[in-house]
Amino acid sequence: MGSNRNINTGGGNYNERIQGDYFQGNYYAAGQPQSLAEAAAEIQLLLKQLEQTYPTTTPLQKEIIAAEAIKRIKTKPLLKERIINAVKEGGLAAFEKAIDNPAGAFIVNYIKGWHEVEEN
Repeated sequence: MGSNRNINTGGGNYNERIQGDYFQGNYYAAGQPQSLAEAAAEIQLLLKQLEQTYPTTTPLQKEIIAAEAIKRIKTKPLLKERIINAVKEGGLAAFEKAIDNPAGAFIVNYIKGWHEVEEN
């Protein structure tokens, strides 16, 4: 007789497959990469929306878009908190790579400042 059991541990999941007297389990933190990807996807969407209004040819124009994105993120405290948590879990470099946008480096610099304030 076999059965499967999934237990949410808060920071991830523990999956256990029971077969007879043998227990097999795997630990993994399923929520962490997903939160990084979700936060990055929200920023990507915001940047695409802004690119419809603002030009993106020069570095200064990209910085202006990034500043506008940051302004909008600041008006959404839950989004800002999710971004900070995603950076804590996955790191700034992974977050910048996940954003995958030329304005992303400017946004990551702002987020780095938020992250440092949170740590202190």
